[in-house]
This record gives sequence, C-alpha cells and structure tokens, in this order.
Amino acid sequence: MFFPLAASHLSAAASLRHHRGLSALLILMLIIVLTACKAPAEPMAKVPAVEVGVVTLQTESQTLSTELPGRTRAFMIAEIRPQISGIVQQRLFTEGAVVKAGQPLYQIDPAAYEVVVASAAATLAKTRATSKTAEVNAARNAALVKIDAISRQLYDESLALVQQTTADVAVAQAALDNARINLAYTRIVAPIAGRTSLSTVTPGALVTANQVGVLTTLSQLDPVYVDVTQSSTELLKLKSDLAQGRFERVGQGDAGIRIKLEDGRAYPHPGRLQFSGVSVDPGTGAVTLRAVVPNPDGLLMPGMYVRAQLDTGVTSQALLVPQQAVTRDTTGRASVLMVDANSKVERRSVSLDAAVGNRWMVTAGLAVGDRVIVDGLQRIRPGDLVTTEDVVIKLVAGTGPTASPAVSSSAR
Repeated sequence: MFFPLAASHLSAAASLRHHRGLSALLILMLIIVLTACKAPAEPMAKVPAVEVGVVTLQTESQTLSTELPGRTRAFMIAEIRPQISGIVQQRLFTEGAVVKAGQPLYQIDPAAYEVVVASAAATLAKTRATSKTAEVNAARNAALVKIDAISRQLYDESLALVQQTTADVAVAQAALDNARINLAYTRIVAPIAGRTSLSTVTPGALVTANQVGVLTTLSQLDPVYVDVTQSSTELLKLKSDLAQGRFERVGQGDAGIRIKLEDGRAYPHPGRLQFSGVSVDPGTGAVTLRAVVPNPDGLLMPGMYVRAQLDTGVTSQALLVPQQAVTRDTTGRASVLMVDANSKVERRSVSLDAAVGNRWMVTAGLAVGDRVIVDGLQRIRPGDLVTTEDVVIKLVAGTGPTASPAVSSSAR
C-alpha cells in the first residue's frame, strides 16, 4: 500500500531536476550574451596605400610630323637608242659602272658613213668650183654690157647663174654636215652622267635608227627623287588645323624630310620637299609629294620602298601622355588612370590625336598638372588610395620606352 506514494515522490523529484537544468542553461547563455555585448569591438585591419609611378603633365613645344610610304626614283634617266643603223663593233663601258656625260658607250661600224662624208665633201667642192666660175663670168659680163658688147639678157642670165650656183653650194654644205652628223652617231656617247644598266646588245648585233628597244639605260642617282603619297583626308585635316591656329607652319621655304629604309634604319642624309601634287588620284584618293634626297653613297636605288617623315607643323601648347598609360575598352575609347587631389585613383576618358614618339598628343580629357599613372597599373583600381612617385619616361633607341624614378613623394 506504500508503493504508489514512493512513485509519486520520484516523479516530482525528476521534474524538479529538469527545471533546474533548464534554468541553469538559460542563465549561462544570458551571461555569455551579456559578456559578448560588453566586450570592445576589434578594429578592422587598415589596407595600406599602394605606391604608383606618375607623370605630371606639362605643355611643351612640339614639332609635328607625319610618316608616309614612298618609292625612290632616279633624278634623271636616259634610255640609250641608236640614231643610225649599222653593226655594233664595240661596247665601250662596263655594265653597272658610273660614266660621265660624253663618255663613249658603243661604236657602230663607221665605214659606210665615212664614204658618204667623202662623197658629200666632193660634191661640195664641185659646186663651189661651179659657183666660182659663174661669179667670174658675171663680173666679165658686167663690164661688157656697159660698152654694149653683149646683150642685157645675157648679162641677166649670168647673174641668175651666180645665184643658182651659190644655192647649190649651200645644199652641198648641208649634205656634208648631215653626213658628218651621221658619222658622229656611229659613236654613241652618254648624254648624262649616271650609272649604266645591263647592255641588251653585244658586238656584231645589227641596230636600227630610233628602234624601240634600248641598248642600255643611264640613271643619275645623286640626288634621287622620293615620291610619297598622302591621303586627301589627312591633307584637309592638316590645312584645317593650320587655319584654326592649332599648329604653326614649319618654316617659309621647302619642308624638310627624313627617310627610313626598308630595314627600319634611318637614312643619314635629310632631303627637302620639292613638289606637292595639285590633283587627287581618283583610284587611291591620295596626293603625290616629291622630295629630293642626297645620295652621295649610292645607298638609295630606284624602286626602293622607304618611309618618309615629313614635318607638318609646330605647336607650343602640346599636352603629351605616355602611351603605356593609355588603355582602350572594347569600343576603342581611350582612358587613363590618374591620381586626384585626395590621392585616390580616378579613371579619366581622353581624346587622342597623333602619336609623337612613345607618347600620345591629348586633345581633351586632361589638363596641365594632372598626375597620370604610368607604373603599378596592375595593382590598383579606381577608388584605391595610393602614394605617388614621379617618374621620367625615356625613349631608348631600339628598345622602346622605359621609366626611371625622378623624385619620390608621399600621397598628396
């Protein structure tokens, strides 16, 4: 009869222990929360400023130039053709050699022409003798007609014979001169000084007067012409810039020109622009410019491809930014990263004109005093805090632009 009471006491004791356990757990959790709220917040780690290299933009005087493709041409060319017919006896020059004006090149067999000269000389002597006889007779008849020893008609006929024989002498003299000229043509001489090309005939070949085929060609190669082409669009833009005062014209005389050879080397002798075309080629839309370039060493040969650098204008307010600082998006728009007054990185869109060496000429988007980032671009993005170090951009021949530290400064 006591067993039910004992079970009831055991159930009450278990319930009491359960409630005490929950209370202790709740008190422990409350203590943890209150402790966490009272603990001071740990400060966030500060990101250090990145050091970048910058160039501070300044205006400068700059001569503008354009680079155009061109071909070299001989200053003078003479195609050698025979002026009489005959058999070539000798070639009197070395192929590819430089000859002087008047130097013999070929000898044509002169025998037939020597005979013609001799015949013409004999004819001239005969006509002169006839003319002399006619003059003597006319003088005698002049005395006789005065005493009426001969008729007036006979006297007039003697005077007419004098005039006729005088004309015959002139004709014979002309024939002799012509024969001598043809005889001189048997020796073909260089009309100009220049370098010879290959000979198309050998001794024993038959040539004819004024034939189509040339015997050889002489080319005068010092100086040489360089013919370059410039698009009419570029020419119009240049004229517009000059008219608006953006650029000043270079000099008052012929513009200077510099040559780059096919292998990229600079040609040592500068030339001058001699002629600018007055019409546009309808097929290419280009204007031809002709320059005269000295060639004392014979380095330039006709037909060579060259690139000509032509000075077009001068500006005293050029704003130039290094090419390594400029990036372009997928649409081709150019931009640079620069440091603002708060030493933070800012992306700035820019408008570019011509390339000047390893720099771009800026027409919009930047101003004097702007600090453009040229070194450390991979480590930063817009909005980052940076420190700056001034750098100087140098162009080393054959290796491109390099940057060298100039003055170190902290973030401004």
